[in-house]
Amino acid sequence: GSSRPARLVILQHRDGPADQAPIALVGKGVTFDSGGLSIKPTDGMKTMKCDMAGAATVLGAMQAIAQLKLPVNVVGYCGLVENMLGGAAYKLGDVLHARSGKTIEVLNTDAEGRLVLADVLNVCVERKPAKIIDLATLTGACVVALGTDTAGIMTNNQPWADTVKAAADVCGEPMWPLPMFPEFSEQIKSDVADIKNTGEGRWGGAMTAGKFLEEFVDGLPWVHLDIAGPAFYDSPKPWQDAGGSGMFVRTLVELVQK
Repeated sequence: GSSRPARLVILQHRDGPADQAPIALVGKGVTFDSGGLSIKPTDGMKTMKCDMAGAATVLGAMQAIAQLKLPVNVVGYCGLVENMLGGAAYKLGDVLHARSGKTIEVLNTDAEGRLVLADVLNVCVERKPAKIIDLATLTGACVVALGTDTAGIMTNNQPWADTVKAAADVCGEPMWPLPMFPEFSEQIKSDVADIKNTGEGRWGGAMTAGKFLEEFVDGLPWVHLDIAGPAFYDSPKPWQDAGGSGMFVRTLVELVQK
């Protein structure tokens, strides 16, 4: 429903061997999230300019990687949109055609970030990266599970997840693994499309969102970081000012360095 068109920003740093497939960093960049027709209450909307924290983290990491002149190949993908009300806003019950060709039944217009990432991940996969990390302020369910200081990490490739978490541990940026059991995929099956954009009710919402994203990575080694908790602080902490935290910029740089 936004009057501002969506944008995909692609940032490339190619200082590694020419034949080396890059690491891909993918960020959700919802610059404001009203919730759409599934509109958020006022208190839930006040900080929704920070729903672009995943894209901001990718941008910060790419800037640092370039300034450090790291001898690696990395590509950052930032999917930028506004989720707004309007005559052109998508509706509950709509079936969308994702860029990959999959059909998606929309049962909650406030579960929009995964729809953005679905298409950005498809662009990323077409460019054949070695490995993928996506970062997104994706679910309130992850905050309920892990609190406001810890991100959830989900994956289809445990060694890659272990490598990412090791880099986060070095930087003191907390994340915790969440399960990706096949049963969570059952919750996003749709009667009228390939998949739907919500699970079955509130339970396990972080994991059903992760399983949704997994549908679009084509089996490549992939890690999903749900940063809804630590991306933005309402009040200052002893080690952090209030506002956007910049959490996981250091982790991504540490990871790429290693």
